[in-house]
Amino acid sequence: MHASASIEAGDLIESLRSMGLLKAGESVSFTPLTGGVSSDISLVEAGGRRFCVKRALPRLKVAALWEAPIKRNAAEAAWMRAVARWLPHAVPQVLGEDAEAGWFAMDYLAPEDHRLWKTQLLAGIVEPDFAAAVGRDLGLIHARSAADPSIPAAFANEDTFEAIRIEPYLRATARAHPELASRFDELAGVTLTTKRALVHGDVSPKNILQGSGGPVFLDAECAWFGDPAFDLAFCLNHLLLKGAREGADRTPYNAAFAALAAAYLDGVDWESADGLEARAAALLPALFLARVDGKSPVEYLTRESERAAVRRCATPLILGPPRRLIDVADAWERGR
Repeated sequence: MHASASIEAGDLIESLRSMGLLKAGESVSFTPLTGGVSSDISLVEAGGRRFCVKRALPRLKVAALWEAPIKRNAAEAAWMRAVARWLPHAVPQVLGEDAEAGWFAMDYLAPEDHRLWKTQLLAGIVEPDFAAAVGRDLGLIHARSAADPSIPAAFANEDTFEAIRIEPYLRATARAHPELASRFDELAGVTLTTKRALVHGDVSPKNILQGSGGPVFLDAECAWFGDPAFDLAFCLNHLLLKGAREGADRTPYNAAFAALAAAYLDGVDWESADGLEARAAALLPALFLARVDGKSPVEYLTRESERAAVRRCATPLILGPPRRLIDVADAWERGR
């Protein structure tokens, strides 16, 4: 038996047996998987079956001190179960959960059948049709959740969202740019007080797989009933960032940006699409700047000239926020 250095094999095996995921006396192996900065994930192989177990970490694996409640693991499992009711192809199936220990088991989606969207985008493989599918499915999740009266109380996770999204992205970046602090504070306030739909909180290409049935969303640790404009802006931000690399052709990323935004906004029926777009357009340049000067800078912008280009574009848009997402993309295009 092999076990991850971080997931205690003995306790895990006992839990898996109690859930019927592991038979008595059955041999089992655990292989650590590459994940994000916030959790330990292992592939479990037993009796010809393969599935994953995931446990949230109390301190994230980044250079800056970044702590977050481990109950976010239960929120992620709950988000996946909720989305499975509305859009089953869009999430792995949750197989079992030990909320007290802070872990859950889910389907293992083999990489040969589920390409990681981030890897494709960084390789220059940009498919606007897939970006549109991401926008369409994200909008459907928001629409279904907005109409479900059980969702607000089930995902009242303001403390987690503050710790893992508002603080490292908005408040930390405000400290790095005191001249923008009042605008960042305003954006944080609007985001935290707008409660409209079930927010994933980390809709990033690193958490989206290209499955045969469409996009598959992973890593919903930030799940919260709040402002859906955050999810839209957070995902579109990554399409801008991929084009920030020196030598990258921004044209296909801009096409994917437009396709995702249009497909998403076309499905907004729980509130004014114009109002939601205005919140997303105001938040987007702040998140753009946060990914070079916040607690979680993207790893692929390694040159100071690349980061400086992001700052030049983002700063005036933060101070004078646009109301349309295309205005952010156009400003970035003009800044080549």
